[in-house]
Amino acid sequence: GDTSTNDMAVILANGLAGNEPITNADAAAPFLAALQEVCVALAKAIARDGEGATRLIEVRVKGAPTVNDARLAARAVAASNLVKAAVFGRDANWGRILCAAGYSGAAFDPARCDIFLGNLLVAHDGAGVPFDEEHARHVLAQDPVLITLDMKAGTAEAAAWGCDLTYDYVKINASYRS
Repeated sequence: GDTSTNDMAVILANGLAGNEPITNADAAAPFLAALQEVCVALAKAIARDGEGATRLIEVRVKGAPTVNDARLAARAVAASNLVKAAVFGRDANWGRILCAAGYSGAAFDPARCDIFLGNLLVAHDGAGVPFDEEHARHVLAQDPVLITLDMKAGTAEAAAWGCDLTYDYVKINASYRS
């Protein structure tokens, strides 16, 4: 999706606090873990604050060959207008998820992928499976909506966040003039 110039977080360090510099990885680990937690919280907040949004979407890709492949796929799914619209409409259209991962540039075999909405399996080995549509609609009404894509091709994983695409988003942006 498009990114506003207002949607950013900046971390600055100028040394004026007078803290002892961190010089080894072991000493840095607690700081890095806390920083990661803050960055994830900020990323979710920015995504949740999308214009007209009603639900946060969390996309988890696991079993990827590399972290880069996992990130590419997760970001493409989270940014897909078709996925965002399907979430808003509570439509368990798993094909849109696999399509977005497919055009992401990630290296994987779509015929090996499993897709879950929450804990509900909707596709196995790249093909749809029978599932309870009403339960899927209930899962897609939750906030956040969790989408998991298991590539079954490695051990790398990544997550990305976005929001649903609503009528209000279109109304807001159809009349917005910069």
